[in-house]
Amino acid sequence: QLSMYTTTRSNLGAESNIDLVLNVKDFDIESKFERTVNVSVPKKTRNNGTLYAYIFLHHAGILPWHDSKQVHIVSPLTTYMVPKPEEINLLTGESATQQIEAEKQTNALDEPVSHWRSRLTLNVMVEDFVFDGSSLPADVHRYMKMVQLGKTVHYLPILFIDQLSNRVKDLMVINRSTTELPLTVSYDKISLGKLRFWIHMQDAVYSLQQFGFSEKDADEVKGIFVDTNLYFLALTFFVAAFHLLFDFLAFKNDISFWKKKRSMIGMSTKAVLWRCFSTVVIFLFLLDEQTSLLVLIPAGIGAVIELWKVKKALKMTIKWQGLRPKIQFGTYNDSEKKTEEYDTQAMKYLSYLLYPLCIGGAGYSLLNVKYKSWYSWLINSFVNGVYAFGFLFMLPQLFVNYKMKSVAHLPWKAFTYKAFNTFIDDIFAFIITMPTSHRLACFRDDVVFLVYLYQRW
Repeated sequence: QLSMYTTTRSNLGAESNIDLVLNVKDFDIESKFERTVNVSVPKKTRNNGTLYAYIFLHHAGILPWHDSKQVHIVSPLTTYMVPKPEEINLLTGESATQQIEAEKQTNALDEPVSHWRSRLTLNVMVEDFVFDGSSLPADVHRYMKMVQLGKTVHYLPILFIDQLSNRVKDLMVINRSTTELPLTVSYDKISLGKLRFWIHMQDAVYSLQQFGFSEKDADEVKGIFVDTNLYFLALTFFVAAFHLLFDFLAFKNDISFWKKKRSMIGMSTKAVLWRCFSTVVIFLFLLDEQTSLLVLIPAGIGAVIELWKVKKALKMTIKWQGLRPKIQFGTYNDSEKKTEEYDTQAMKYLSYLLYPLCIGGAGYSLLNVKYKSWYSWLINSFVNGVYAFGFLFMLPQLFVNYKMKSVAHLPWKAFTYKAFNTFIDDIFAFIITMPTSHRLACFRDDVVFLVYLYQRW
């Protein structure tokens, strides 16, 4: 039978101070099940302590610690994480839950607290296998327990806890007033191949955390393995590899193009300024939302490159007078001034539509949407303006192209790689965790690239 106990101690010496929370009699390893049980939360755990689950497979009618042929595994039911800040209406101070619990107020926002893992997934390896005793794989060996029956050595059932199924979204903050918490225990059999693969994946996620990756970053990696099937997983790796390659080539060619750029003829300066502003705002927004590093790192690199391009577009030079910097701007020739006129004309038409929409959207969100802080509201207002109307700021460049009847001045190599990445982003939009507004912006960019391609044609 299968028995599950909870205790605050990491080593189970005797049967004192333990609670039986689940007992499955006539346990059949071939039949999967899912049960929700209520677990008593000891005072030590409520005071930011840890609670452990001991799962035993043992003979019926015998207590597990009296059974020489029992097999068991230990798993913590709690983990430490920094709690998510509560969102409030900035004008009224009203929280999402209408009240803020006293203990939440006392906890510093950057102090990790004990969280409850509301799911536990058990597996027993059911497949027969034959290995040479002297070369048994280390991954399987650490989960095996041998027992001597007469002259023959047998291995007991291999019990395994799927740690990859422990997701951040299933965690609950343990409050001091909570005495009982629900735990969903699910069981299914597992094959030898999947068992070995899952062991290696769990080791990889653990290694990421040892290298300084946060619980949320590790959770993104878990999500890729747990929430997708094998074929979708292969597609994700394939797409991610191409995305990183095209990101690198686009950045490389963009830098190369602007490094050689000596004239702004045919280039919209305001489009460059806007692209810089929007890229920096998007990066700060993704940072505030704690988005996946797969999305965050390229956004950060892009923001640095856009700042450098603004320096080139405005012909800025920085001269130091002692410790005080002096910024000088270059002059434009007649052809560049003509481009600037078209640029200003396009922006004038856009401003009639853009400013009222952005200001109205920021005011509406302040009244109706809850945020963590004023900074969060400010970044969200800016980024919603960027996402909703950002493509309009690409129109001045289209307008300049139309007026000059030329696209020869554009960095076409970098555009080509960015176009590839835009369509790859459409696939990523369904795979990687990201804010909905960022997801919609991926599809919006497709339209702009198609117009650029039409102008080139």
